[in-house]
Amino acid sequence: MSSVRVRPGDPLQGTVRVSGASKNSGCKQLAAALLAEGTTTVTNVPSVADLEVMLDVLTAMGVGVERLGSDALRLDTTGELTPEAPYELVTRMRASINVLGPLLARCGEARVAMPGGDNIGQRKLDMHFRGLEAMGAKLSVTHGYIEGSAHGLHGARIVLEFPSVGATENLLTAAVLADGVTTIENAAREPEIRDLATLLNRMGARVHGAGTSTIEVEGVRALASVDTELCGDRIEAGTYLTALGVAGGEIDLEGIRLDQLEMVVVKLREMGMRIDATDHGLRARCERRLASVDVATLPFPGFATDFMPMTVALLAVCDGTAIVSENVFDNRFSFIGELRRMGADIRTEDRHAVVRGVPRLSGAPVRAFDVRAGAALAIAGLGAEGETVVHDWHHVDRGYVDLPARLADLGAWVERV
Repeated sequence: MSSVRVRPGDPLQGTVRVSGASKNSGCKQLAAALLAEGTTTVTNVPSVADLEVMLDVLTAMGVGVERLGSDALRLDTTGELTPEAPYELVTRMRASINVLGPLLARCGEARVAMPGGDNIGQRKLDMHFRGLEAMGAKLSVTHGYIEGSAHGLHGARIVLEFPSVGATENLLTAAVLADGVTTIENAAREPEIRDLATLLNRMGARVHGAGTSTIEVEGVRALASVDTELCGDRIEAGTYLTALGVAGGEIDLEGIRLDQLEMVVVKLREMGMRIDATDHGLRARCERRLASVDVATLPFPGFATDFMPMTVALLAVCDGTAIVSENVFDNRFSFIGELRRMGADIRTEDRHAVVRGVPRLSGAPVRAFDVRAGAALAIAGLGAEGETVVHDWHHVDRGYVDLPARLADLGAWVERV
């Protein structure tokens, strides 16, 4: 298993272009390509481990996959598909469940293994099932597989009990080929939902209201393949900003928009960081030790749960005390024990953490339990005396394009072992 060594160093300086959002957006758009016969070219889609899993899933279904350089690929969905996502692939990444909606819509059947992914709490599929069943699908779970049939999906009004990103995406991709109008109430509003809807509309779908809590979909008879380009990865951008908060310095982020990071930027500005929009992205400066602020995770446009671990690592070396509340997942504080090994003063109770900033953390061997936790521990290492070794770094590679090298390009002392 790979590991990463981190030592404190000089303040961060330089410019970094934010990678395309391969994990949170790319995997979903690749699944949407199943809806139409033809050839799709996707650009600004760098390789991360989760994306490679999705490509393996598509290949197993009969999709032709061709790499075009380091950040582009071509999908050929012409011809008959095998509507099955095998266990050995789906259990490696939860986003594989996103093929369920497109397979039911195009093929009228699907057999998808129950998904895996990060161990950050319960993420049930009830809302996926209820929404698809309201549209006429028949679903069951047998021997670890979701087995579904849908010979003629129809429009329906669906109210989600929580604005689930995954459920919204699956229902949206099923509804575009359903007969009639589908309304999704309490839909997720994340930028990735807007990007997916934009792609579907370019393919010939009729999706209205994406990015709001009510999405209306007028079903069409068929879609056409189109080329697409991924937006910048807002979680990666937030990772660089929290690293700047620990190490200090000044950096430029290209390929990202302020509205994608609005609540994170609000909190970092409250803490004392200067962040301004530029013609190409953002410029951020941190010249002093930051002050603690309370943080509560919420669905977009609230503070995203994916930013929480890196923010806790930053708060661990800020002035003052902060309360962090995790309102999305029920097991996302597992990394805090590793921060305590580094001398962080953090107490947890249920979904809340009290973080008291300390002048300096202490480098230690720690373990990454999931993709964002590993990034958080590396960031903490930038503000720790001595050397920090983050083990099980393969989790982090699921969602980042060589984060150690990109931090090193900004002047951080980070290297793979």
